[in-house]
Amino acid sequence: MAAGNHCTVTQFFLAGLSEKPELQLPLFLLFVGIYLITVAGNLCMITLIGLSSHLHTPMYFFLSSLSFTDFCLSTVVTPKMLMSFVTEKNIISYPGCLAQLYFVIIFGSAECYTLAVMAYDIYVAISNPLLYNITMSPPIYCSLISVVYVCAVFCASVIMGFMFSIHFCKSDVINHYFCDLLPLLQLASSNTYISEILILFFGTLNIFATVLTISTSYIFIIASIFRIDSREGRSKAFSTCSSHISAVAVFFGSAAYMYLQPSSVSSMDQGKVSSVFYTTVVPMLNPLVYSLRNKDVSVALKKTLEKIYISRNHVKIIY
Repeated sequence: MAAGNHCTVTQFFLAGLSEKPELQLPLFLLFVGIYLITVAGNLCMITLIGLSSHLHTPMYFFLSSLSFTDFCLSTVVTPKMLMSFVTEKNIISYPGCLAQLYFVIIFGSAECYTLAVMAYDIYVAISNPLLYNITMSPPIYCSLISVVYVCAVFCASVIMGFMFSIHFCKSDVINHYFCDLLPLLQLASSNTYISEILILFFGTLNIFATVLTISTSYIFIIASIFRIDSREGRSKAFSTCSSHISAVAVFFGSAAYMYLQPSSVSSMDQGKVSSVFYTTVVPMLNPLVYSLRNKDVSVALKKTLEKIYISRNHVKIIY
């Protein structure tokens, strides 16, 4: 590190998920498996939605965007985490650390807003089915996703603008498996008051505001469902909501536990477990939940596999 009043470290050491030697190999194999399932699941979901014409609807457009966000969030975090299981010291440069943090904030925030937009889409589909295609026209749902990423980039840019002004002189060991906000601020040698206020502000905005949007949407959704006369119609409506509710509960629960508490009382060991859920487990579960509990996706997958099988047999016959 450089000396002087404006000293700063040039690199950090990531402590990793666990320091116990006997756990390194099992954890490495576990998270390699989780990452492979995450990549395969989300890329397959994006490809399937792109190839299946009957899935070209706002709901699946948002689901495709969610899969993209999950894939990116996991890819930003997991490969570097895997390094901590196979190397004695998991080193990350100072610019690399801030870059990782920047993209974690972007894709984490984008996931919050995307889940809120999906709740609004479900509300429109259930409460106003006849006006759905007008209310959620292509320009509108494309604009909604654009706003999602504009807000996410703005949030990350403001926070990172203040992070660049913080100096790190005393310690260079981050007690985490990736460069996250709270563990990084604990190493700061300069005043972090403004940064912590910004974290609480944007954490409140990203979590509480989106949860409020989701909750309000579901109040109207439930009211609309009870107005449906047929039992089959109500069952189908509840089925549409169940996958989204599962994704919301796990993601927002783990994110809120990690960020909406003062850093002085935050336990980093508990924070690591919480972070594992929203950076690795949720991105893996989302495509599985939406594919296994969604008949349209299951049908589209079967048709796509049948087309691939038929085309391969056709090529073999010609050959």
